[in-house]
Amino acid sequence: MNIKAIIKFKYKNEEIAEIAYKSLEPDNIGYINSSIDGNYFICSLNGDSIGTILATADDLVFCETMVEKISELRTY
Repeated sequence: MNIKAIIKFKYKNEEIAEIAYKSLEPDNIGYINSSIDGNYFICSLNGDSIGTILATADDLVFCETMVEKISELRTY
């Protein structure tokens, strides 16, 4: 069975969305297709089981949270 999910992260501006995209891109290669649309960072997940999708989503959200916390330290 092929399971698909899309997760969208919304940011204050496009610059922060791009920071998240570039920060997570190395980890996402081969697992998650991601892109930027304005101030959104969009991730498409595909997997053979719900467990795989949930594990990938959990890792993605954890890593994105770290990027978000670090970006808050930066002055815009």
